[in-house]
Amino acid sequence: MGHKILVSAGEASGDLYASLVVDQLRALWPGAEFFGCAGPRLQAAGVRAVVDAASLAVAGLVEVVAHIPRIYGEYRKLLRAARAEKPDLAILTDSPDFHLRVARELHRDGVPVVYLVAPQAWAWRKGRVRRMRRSLERVLCIFPFEEEFFRREGVRATYIGHPLAGLVCASLTREAFFWKHGLDSARPLIAVLPGSRRGEAARHIAPLLDAVERVERIQPANWVLPASAIAGAGFFRDRTHGSAIRVIEGESWDAMAHAELALAASGTVTVEAALLGTPMVTYYKVTTPSWLAGKLLVDVPFYSMVNLIAGRAVVPELMQSRMTGENIATEALRLLTDPAARAEMQAGLAEVRARLCGETDAPRRAAAIIHDILEGQVAHVS
Repeated sequence: MGHKILVSAGEASGDLYASLVVDQLRALWPGAEFFGCAGPRLQAAGVRAVVDAASLAVAGLVEVVAHIPRIYGEYRKLLRAARAEKPDLAILTDSPDFHLRVARELHRDGVPVVYLVAPQAWAWRKGRVRRMRRSLERVLCIFPFEEEFFRREGVRATYIGHPLAGLVCASLTREAFFWKHGLDSARPLIAVLPGSRRGEAARHIAPLLDAVERVERIQPANWVLPASAIAGAGFFRDRTHGSAIRVIEGESWDAMAHAELALAASGTVTVEAALLGTPMVTYYKVTTPSWLAGKLLVDVPFYSMVNLIAGRAVVPELMQSRMTGENIATEALRLLTDPAARAEMQAGLAEVRARLCGETDAPRRAAAIIHDILEGQVAHVS
């Protein structure tokens, strides 16, 4: 049957997760047509982009304000396309400030909405749950504690496992990776992961450069920064010139898999590092107004998803004023020189990895749920 499905993702991680689900749906419905808000992964999966996902990639509570007119224009463009093409179902991924508004309008138009990667309403702005109850056919959760929270709030939710659980791995051996990048095999490898977007990365670079200098005085290392496609390698090379950091194009999974340590901005990359079993120091910094606003709104025991999944402090969190070169260097040296501390963290990361792996492949599970929803809609109409 030639189903027409709207797919929308506003972040690089969401673009990847949604593309994996689209691949599975194509196997179920070879004649289906997909369109919507798409980044490079979704476009490669055959989703026709009426909106480019890059136009929605903005981080921070205050920083987004300047972009509201442009984002509102993209919102209107996506809804115009939806009303013109009348999709049978919509798959909205992450970016809740944008997508919950889209979901409300699609629901009013009679389009069933499946939400992939649940909004973090369990952490802040719990009022969003009411909108989710009204407008979402199903929420597909990628973290194990989310299903119970949303079901308790009356939202139809299903934990599918994390889409990265069966995907994250190295493509090169350690020896091949070191040879390719001219690294010193006698020194430890440290992956520097300042964030995929330019705005967040720019706020993190100065403390990271300070940390590198401090660690180098005591423990010389190979420092590798895998540049994201969004920020670009040139952006990082300009800002790390003269330091010990070697900037490479992509290859973040190889860098993390073979690293003794990752210095990772809080976000999806910390989940990737956990799945690879790589010890890490996490951090994040936003503008002062965003931080103050967030402190009033956010109610969680930890900021790092790794610690939230574990339910305890597995990895250090250096947030806002605590993100200094000195603090990063202290935590890095502790993990590099203390085998017991490394072993304790790796045991905690193994627990997190086990909790992220669902009973079945997450994209396949998502596709099966979407298949059943859409076929049930068709059966009901006929």
